[in-house]
Amino acid sequence: MLLILCNCPTTAVAEQISHDLLQRRLIACANLLPPVRSVYNWQEKIEQTQEIPLLLKARKQDYVQIEQAILALHPYQVPEIIALPVESALASYQTWLYEVTERD
Repeated sequence: MLLILCNCPTTAVAEQISHDLLQRRLIACANLLPPVRSVYNWQEKIEQTQEIPLLLKARKQDYVQIEQAILALHPYQVPEIIALPVESALASYQTWLYEVTERD
């Protein structure tokens, strides 16, 4: 199981990515968090912008497909896509996640 982090420039982009991944059964759940202020170095310049943090819960074996889908939908040249392994989770939550992401 993975927790994937992806900051988006707008709520609309975060919703589009979430809905696409849910419809394709690549994720079980998406959380769109309140806007945050991001400060980062981009092309030798300090940038500052507001972003929508997106948290995605998925099976580890689906990461490559999720990454490709995000890259196709995300407007950034280099979007933040960070996958963290989930070491522990409620057993019934894990069962639910695997059930809703099951594909033939």
